[in-house]
Amino acid sequence: MCCPTPTTVTFKQLPPDLLLIVFIHGFKGTDTTFENFPSKIEHVLTETIENLKVECILFPAYETKGQLNAAVEHFADWLTTLTVQREVANGLGGGAGKTNIVLCGHSMGGLLAADALRAFVNSRPDKSAPLWPKIIACIAFDTPYLGLHPAVFKNSATKAVEYAGVARTVVSDVFSLFGKKGASSTVSGQPPLAIAAAPTVESGWAKWAPAAYAVGGALVASAAAGTAYYRRDDIGSGYSWATDHMNYVRNLWDEEALRKRMRDLDDIQVHLGVTFCSFYTLLPPAPPSFSSPRTFVILPQRTSPIAAHFLPAINHQAADEVQAHTNMFNPRSNDGYYQLGLDTAKIIREAVMAARGIIESGDTEARKDVEAAAAMEKTWPDQVESDAKP
Repeated sequence: MCCPTPTTVTFKQLPPDLLLIVFIHGFKGTDTTFENFPSKIEHVLTETIENLKVECILFPAYETKGQLNAAVEHFADWLTTLTVQREVANGLGGGAGKTNIVLCGHSMGGLLAADALRAFVNSRPDKSAPLWPKIIACIAFDTPYLGLHPAVFKNSATKAVEYAGVARTVVSDVFSLFGKKGASSTVSGQPPLAIAAAPTVESGWAKWAPAAYAVGGALVASAAAGTAYYRRDDIGSGYSWATDHMNYVRNLWDEEALRKRMRDLDDIQVHLGVTFCSFYTLLPPAPPSFSSPRTFVILPQRTSPIAAHFLPAINHQAADEVQAHTNMFNPRSNDGYYQLGLDTAKIIREAVMAARGIIESGDTEARKDVEAAAAMEKTWPDQVESDAKP
């Protein structure tokens, strides 16, 4: 009896899954808010997840004024259109729900992302209907889900007073210095209009004072003093920046609405499997001025069910909460940037695997973490390596 002829089985390579990661800037943000952070995340995920096409997209800069609801509607329309276009372009069938989406919002952008997610969930015809667009994770970066920390106002106001003292000393030194060279030492009796960021007296004056002498006299002294002392737009910049947040998102004063948003996001994760996490900037204690850690946002109580969604993003370099917040994606001003990238990529990787119905073993997870670190290394500029990497 002859043996049957072996049959050759051909396996067709499945098309890669499509992952869209949408970055949304916050109050007064721009297309450059996230700097190179999205491209680094895209590279790490591409290197650590098999059969996946990753595309990081910036939600176009939008006006951060008016009602939050209007911005949410605009974003939801934009995301719906984008999802259909990308699914058609990748042969997945527009509206078929085959594209995984991760929303990443900084500051107020996190509120926009959360409320858009809630709107998509609530727009389903019934509770058993799948979520579309297929959002698998909502990641926030220093978003005031429970409001801005009151210390932000206090510390910013205190810093403005400190700047005033430095500025007065600087102005006095300028005219005293130029007086020695024969220039007029009379200071106008007009009160100061504003205070700029405090200059470093030693390095600042040493750099431009000789040039000022060469150019000549009180005119340059006056201009220099004006730069350090009279700039209207910079007074209490941290304080005004924080209060402008309140004007844009008035419901930050509505504690019940804030709590409901958190309950909704927790519920969405439990019942629909949409990962939710919020990174918050954390400045370690810096005695004697600050004996306790500082945060830009209010954190939930440790015993709260939502506390597990909040993850620290430590920054030792920032001088205050506002600087930590605005420089979250600047590796030269945030020594926790490298770890933030790895943590973000890991959360997204886990969300993708969960959407595939895969739970990684401990060994696989450890191996992927090593691969992610190696991929992150390749994206790292040499000039910031010593400052921002652990």
